[in-house]
Amino acid sequence: MLSRRHLLEGSAALGLASTLGALPLAGPALAQARRPAAERVNVEELMQPGPLGDVVLGKADAPVTIVEYASLTCGHCATFHTTILPELKKKYIETGKAKLVFREFALNQLDAAVYMLTRCALNADGKADGGDQTRYFALIDVFFQQQRTWAFGGNPLEAVTAITRQAGITQAQFEACLNNQPILDALNSTRERAANAFGVDSTPTFFINGRRMLGAQPVAEFEKVIDPLLPA
Repeated sequence: MLSRRHLLEGSAALGLASTLGALPLAGPALAQARRPAAERVNVEELMQPGPLGDVVLGKADAPVTIVEYASLTCGHCATFHTTILPELKKKYIETGKAKLVFREFALNQLDAAVYMLTRCALNADGKADGGDQTRYFALIDVFFQQQRTWAFGGNPLEAVTAITRQAGITQAQFEACLNNQPILDALNSTRERAANAFGVDSTPTFFINGRRMLGAQPVAEFEKVIDPLLPA
């Protein structure tokens, strides 16, 4: 469970303490027992959106749904989004055969802070309903493309600020977003539900029509799972 204390401890070492200093406490941890990882999960349960709603690439009626749990500071997630997803988009998403449901799985304090900012790019309350999902995915793409600069560089605050300003987020909005208690609570809830209900313990984790796939697998491995699910 990411809390204000954890965010402050981690952000101080990363140079973000001045920005995150007023970040509110997260809510209490969920008390559910973790479900062991299984090859398949209940699709109806999986497709219940979290408190912020789902962000989705592709047509709503696509026959195949890829649910991704990802961390913005995860190198394998960056590999998927920069080298594998573009091919999947061309073959499946842009052709209406599949859609991608992207869900945040913050692994650390910086992850949580940046996810709060990407959610604020949708709406002030971070919710997907009525939000600009194109803008959200464009910002996610930039963070993955520039991951080495902001996540592993010497000045994450400067790098993150520059990226969000290019996305039209003002300094006032930046600070207000990092003080948004409901968004932080919702991100914590999304991560805990993924772990407790679906056994997610690493990123990226995918569920393709409920079938689990781990890691940034080559496009051919996705094809093996997706193609049999498509209408004849």
